[in-house]
Amino acid sequence: MRLRPFRYVLLPLSAALLLSACHGKDAPSQPGGSTPEAALQASVELLKAGDFNGLWKHALPPADYANMRADWGHHQHDQQHVTAEDRAKFNATMQKLTEPDAENKLYAELQPKLTAMEQQYKDQLPVLISVGEALLKSGVAQSKTLSETQKTQANSVLDVLAPWVQQTPWFDQAKARQAVGVAVTTARKLDLKDPDQLRTMDFDTSMGKYATGYAGLKQLLTIYGLSVDDTLNSVKLTPVSNSNGHAVVKVDYTLLGKPLSTESKLVQQGGRWYSEDMLDSARKAHQQLSQLAGSASVSADAGTVAKQD
Repeated sequence: MRLRPFRYVLLPLSAALLLSACHGKDAPSQPGGSTPEAALQASVELLKAGDFNGLWKHALPPADYANMRADWGHHQHDQQHVTAEDRAKFNATMQKLTEPDAENKLYAELQPKLTAMEQQYKDQLPVLISVGEALLKSGVAQSKTLSETQKTQANSVLDVLAPWVQQTPWFDQAKARQAVGVAVTTARKLDLKDPDQLRTMDFDTSMGKYATGYAGLKQLLTIYGLSVDDTLNSVKLTPVSNSNGHAVVKVDYTLLGKPLSTESKLVQQGGRWYSEDMLDSARKAHQQLSQLAGSASVSADAGTVAKQD
């Protein structure tokens, strides 16, 4: 199953991981920011709180936020149909994760597999990770949606993450037990009874589920040495330019102890500041959906006329 609407979450995640401020603050509940720095600061606070509904309400002008909410159900229904095989796998997985004493049962099942995998793959893992890194970098280089600045930034992040992946003790039994506990707790909080729920949830419910999943993911990453909050807290912003409703802010931050930097573009709309990339992406998604809806309407009208003839 593909979760296309999840791109609405990935965008603010990837952007806001790089954004924070040491300047004045706006109320996070307000759309946009009174300054470029204030807009970014509020986004980070909402992300740290796991408030994805609030994050999008802040990150988009009111009209664009309303469009995204209205479009949400259409994006959900555009997902691939749930097959019988998908449903069976989903139900089996959720049953294992949520049944009584799931933590101990799953760890008992995982423990011998970890031992076998460590013996089989420990020496090969660095090579496999290097191959994976090369494939990711190739994908970045060939991307038609990323700007050159974004490609450079993505490669810098991969250069930091690759050594972490190589050095992380993925087969450590104690960490695995902790990770299983987090996965079980998160699955119980998600309370998903059927995969079709993913296609029928409204915007508010979806954002709540994403927040639960995000909190679990942060816990899992922390177990293996990567703290999302530490990265968010490390960010420092330096204004680069601000004129004619457009601003550029230099973003310095630390990822896994390594200093990195990039630049973020913001645009002023209705007297408030918003991320240019996020706003453009949201508007393109709405435009594409509107065009698809228009095409479907034309096709339906043509079919009606043909039947009448």
